[in-house]
Amino acid sequence: MATIEKYTTKTGETRYMVRYRKPDHRQTKKRGFATKRDAEAYAATVEVQKLSGSYVSPTLGRIRVSQLADEWLDRKQIDLKPSSYKSIATAWHVHVKPYWGRKRLTDIDVGAVEAWIAEMRREVVDVDQDGNRVVTKKAAGATVVLRAYGVLAGLLDAAVKARRLSSNPARTPENLPRKQPKRRVYLNHSQVEALAAAAKYPTLIRFLAYTGLRWGEAIALRVEHLDLVRKRVEVAENAVQVAQVHHVGTPKSGEARVSAIPEFLVFELRALIDGRPPGALVFAGDNGGYLLRPKSERGWFDRAVIRSGVPTVTLHDLRHTAASLAISAGVNVKALQRMLGHASAAMTLDVYSDLFDDDLDAIGIALDQARSLATVPKMCPPDAQTGTSRT
Repeated sequence: MATIEKYTTKTGETRYMVRYRKPDHRQTKKRGFATKRDAEAYAATVEVQKLSGSYVSPTLGRIRVSQLADEWLDRKQIDLKPSSYKSIATAWHVHVKPYWGRKRLTDIDVGAVEAWIAEMRREVVDVDQDGNRVVTKKAAGATVVLRAYGVLAGLLDAAVKARRLSSNPARTPENLPRKQPKRRVYLNHSQVEALAAAAKYPTLIRFLAYTGLRWGEAIALRVEHLDLVRKRVEVAENAVQVAQVHHVGTPKSGEARVSAIPEFLVFELRALIDGRPPGALVFAGDNGGYLLRPKSERGWFDRAVIRSGVPTVTLHDLRHTAASLAISAGVNVKALQRMLGHASAAMTLDVYSDLFDDDLDAIGIALDQARSLATVPKMCPPDAQTGTSRT
């Protein structure tokens, strides 16, 4: 059992100390309690934790967050794709390490986490000598805040798993921002054609808008992945650009898939790959390597959007356009799921629920018509003698 002792500090203040044995039977102590009641509460908590098997030695939580981060980031670099790892590494260096790096694990509580989140979301405004409003610190957006928070929470989850903390204090903040869904833009057939005609790579634009492949999946395609006789494309690789370097891995879903190619694209693709070996890239850059993602504003894609006069779209909006055009053509949800490489049809419905509003209208109309046919009274009752209707 724990024992409680009173002692006097160098400044003459009375404090209480708890002596107890850890699960390995070695004695330890915890000092600094202002009241005997606080010391007794701590002692009781320790005994309960020892009995339940959830006891964590306070000494193990005294390491600094940065010490834990090195090993955690090393594991993430192995587990994650390069683009995903870069985003969390950036969040760690820019937002997490400056604030938490030198703090000990045991010094973190939910209040401190909420204060940090609030600080990231706060805009700091000053006034210059002419009285003009000057923003000296921009508020971080929801995506940035959530990613930074995810890094801290992930680090502390690892600390709990390693039994350096009994629980994760970063898992219960109440002031996390909510991401607002981005407005999707869907092009129609005419707009896709106008965009393709204005673009440096017209076949690539049409291919993205009618197959639904992601940019990285499209630029990783090789001639051997195309079966133009059966009008099929095998999506087996994904090329992710980090800085100026492409890292090739599996598609986002982690699995290869087969998608359909509309017949009008078969002729364009056949001309594009004519004479190329099976291992050659279908949509290669000027140097024959992977095509670089076009730069925003100054890139060939944004210039094509402006020249064509279509609504402002991103490359990824062409994937949404493919879904929209497929649904308009009557493609069922299960086929659309396979085309896009979603994990389930439910995911496809969740992502593109706005595209199925017309289906709800059709259901209402069909039910109304069915009820009318079933319940409408006959206009002329049958003749009593002949059994035929009178006209």
